Amino acid sequence: MEILPAQPSVRGPAEWFTGVVHFDVIAPGTRSRGKVNAVHFAPGARTAWHRHANGQTLHVTEGVCLTQSRGADVVRVGTGGTVWCPPGEWHWHGAAPDRFMTHLAMWDGLAEGQDGPETEWGEQVTDEEYGRPAV
Repeated sequence: MEILPAQPSVRGPAEWFTGVVHFDVIAPGTRSRGKVNAVHFAPGARTAWHRHANGQTLHVTEGVCLTQSRGADVVRVGTGGTVWCPPGEWHWHGAAPDRFMTHLAMWDGLAEGQDGPETEWGEQVTDEEYGRPAV
């Protein structure tokens, strides 16, 4: 057994996020390919469009998450809800305009010999895209 000390919270970079976002690394993927971050979004904060080589699971632990796959509707996910984003699917996620939101972001790093970036970042989500009615 190994106990990993808590690391300081990290401010999400402006290239990846709109608004105030901080994350705590829970599992850095050093002992396995599995990675986990607790990501804390201020109201209205969100990721840029992005995709993961091996997919991503999001589990909302607090607040209301808004998320969208490219070409689909914006979806609201409340506390306790879980979202699976398949490998290669462009998507974004963030907090509702009036609520803080925290989710666990879980994904696998690249396998040995697997090519490409683990996460590919695209353009920022526009206010128009973010403001579409959620289902």
